[in-house]
Amino acid sequence: MAPNPILKEKQAGMIAQNQSYTRPMIIIGMLFFIFGSAACSEKTVSNGSDNASRTVGKNLRVMTYNIHHANPPTKAKTGEIDLDAIANVIKNEDPDLVALQEVVVNTVRSNKVNQAEAIAQKVGMKAFFGRAIDHEGGYYGVAILSKYPISETVITPLPEDADPKAEDRVITTAKVSLPGGKNIRFGSTHLDVRSASNRDLQVQRINQLAAQETLPFIIAGDFNALPESSAIQLLDNSFTRTCTDNCEPTIPVINPARTIDFVAYSKTSPFTVISQKVIPERYASDHLPVVVNLQWK
Repeated sequence: MAPNPILKEKQAGMIAQNQSYTRPMIIIGMLFFIFGSAACSEKTVSNGSDNASRTVGKNLRVMTYNIHHANPPTKAKTGEIDLDAIANVIKNEDPDLVALQEVVVNTVRSNKVNQAEAIAQKVGMKAFFGRAIDHEGGYYGVAILSKYPISETVITPLPEDADPKAEDRVITTAKVSLPGGKNIRFGSTHLDVRSASNRDLQVQRINQLAAQETLPFIIAGDFNALPESSAIQLLDNSFTRTCTDNCEPTIPVINPARTIDFVAYSKTSPFTVISQKVIPERYASDHLPVVVNLQWK
């Protein structure tokens, strides 16, 4: 059968049309790849708990949590340890940095477990524990968890001259290397529960550390002091608390009435506060955790 000239002409036209359509699409695809790759070089992540978008390296999500040695208050009489409950609270909030207090390591009550390392492993973070006292064959103190590399870890004893019988207290600090080449200092502390005068002395020592620090410096912890106390007023001389008015109470977990857990950054730090919230988690510990979103200015 002889070729149909009309059909042949239609086929030729379709090929030409497909070619003219394909070339622009290839160019558009190349442009999308180039500009899309540039846009993706600054990674943005979204936190599922509050849908807060944050840019890695420019925004920081910080948590402070007194974990009551992972012993839920309802299990106090039995001494049961529930590390998964603590880990789940942290995972649900997806923080970059966590300051933990009342952490025990290798004690009888912890079943000879290093709680700092165990929690870090469960949440996929790095850990550093700061020993405050020897306890039950192990140690009791504070800890730092970080998504990012940590170095220059230091445990600084805090003074207790006003009441020498009080438990030893420390502030544990570390240099944190953030994406994009930024570095900060991060600290976790737990001030004296017995003596207001000791707390004043301890904050003064922390302020001295801030005066010597050249990096942006974030501290977080259980200060055992109300916002109107002299200890917190002293803290405000060198640090900016992430909440200063109408701050939600953090203890007790049932009908909370007192605000004693804080996050703060040194006056020279280039941060602004995007948000702060107290997490209404009432099982895992006798304190409610605090979560803060910070942004580099």
